[in-house]
Amino acid sequence: MTAQRPLLPVALTMGEPAGIGGEITLKAWGQHTEMTTPFFVIGDAGHLQRLAGDLGLKIQVTAIDHAAEAADVFNTALPVLNQPLASPSLAGKLNTDNGAAVMGWIEKAAGLAQAGKVSAVVTNPIHKKCLYDAGFTFPGHTEYLAALSGIKTPPVMMLASPKLRVVPVTIHVSLTAAIAALSTELIVTIATITAGALKTDFGIKVPRLAIAGLNPHAGEGGAMGAEEAAIITPAIAALLARGIDATGPWPPDTLFHDAARQGYDAAICMYHDQALIPIKTLDFDGAVNVTLGLPFVRTSPDHGTALDIAGTGKASAASLLAALEMASNMAKQRGCT
Repeated sequence: MTAQRPLLPVALTMGEPAGIGGEITLKAWGQHTEMTTPFFVIGDAGHLQRLAGDLGLKIQVTAIDHAAEAADVFNTALPVLNQPLASPSLAGKLNTDNGAAVMGWIEKAAGLAQAGKVSAVVTNPIHKKCLYDAGFTFPGHTEYLAALSGIKTPPVMMLASPKLRVVPVTIHVSLTAAIAALSTELIVTIATITAGALKTDFGIKVPRLAIAGLNPHAGEGGAMGAEEAAIITPAIAALLARGIDATGPWPPDTLFHDAARQGYDAAICMYHDQALIPIKTLDFDGAVNVTLGLPFVRTSPDHGTALDIAGTGKASAASLLAALEMASNMAKQRGCT
């Protein structure tokens, strides 16, 4: 056992019950002796105990009534703040009857974080289409947590690993809609929030931002697109005027190789896949989804529900373990422990 643990635990939501969230949660707790911060699950305790049996994992699940009980339970059992499912959940079989419970787990986690009862929130993957069918009205976790926290600025999604940090300016929209949504003001807002978070959450005193172009070769002087000159370059000028170290616009195809990554602390990308393809290629298991600009720390594994392997025992807990560790480190930077 390593060092003395902080007083406040991390809240982990169970995610889509038909996916791999439960399995990787159990496997992550299986490595609890290596953790410096205890965590507890917000979810269905009975479901997790049955899943442990089905997977042959000798793990005890213990229901708790309050977050403060987690630290006392954590060494011997997986603590679960029990909010049961409406219907039994089968691996790989989506059930919209359980959508309200999944949404409720997220809402509970956000409430505990804002009340100062937990040091951070970590969320297991949700199945967006299943939640949409159950009445969920947000594009994803990021936007829902932003609404629950009441922030006025746009939610900012960062994907982070020891090899790379990327932030997409536009997130869960089509490529056509992403290009239409780009503006100088939006880029400046997202980049400013990113620079602030690199200071407060990652301990980088003078963050360096690399701003990606939108078009091939960053527009090549207007020959391949005008967005760089019309939208992105003015945004960089505005960031520099605010005292933020921002460079670009850089050609996206040369922004992510080994030498290029040494020149910045985070890359600001213009759309979802421009950011996520390089980091998932470089570090699929170690990448963590981080929401910046919230009044509390939130991270998540950088993968989906993996319905195709749910219940098989094949799911890796590596990204969840990385998310738990990063959440703990960020909370310490903020002094939330």
